[in-house]
Amino acid sequence: MDLGALLVFLLVGLIAGWLAQRVMGKRKGPLWVPLLVGVVGAWLGNFVLGMLGISIIGGLLGSILQAFLGAVLLLALLGAIRR
Repeated sequence: MDLGALLVFLLVGLIAGWLAQRVMGKRKGPLWVPLLVGVVGAWLGNFVLGMLGISIIGGLLGSILQAFLGAVLLLALLGAIRR
């Protein structure tokens, strides 16, 4: 992975994590928290959607959507575990 691809990956993770935190009502924490949520969410979204056989449109928008869905799922799972 070259530097450009890494920066795009981190930007997608940051956007997806930030959006997921807003949707799920979690607004606390430093900047690295939505980045971590988005990056892990991107992996989780790719895994879950792949297992379900669902294909999302390609490109940057598709990557953000997939990471967002995974990040929302991650925050929901973490919320369920904490209860």
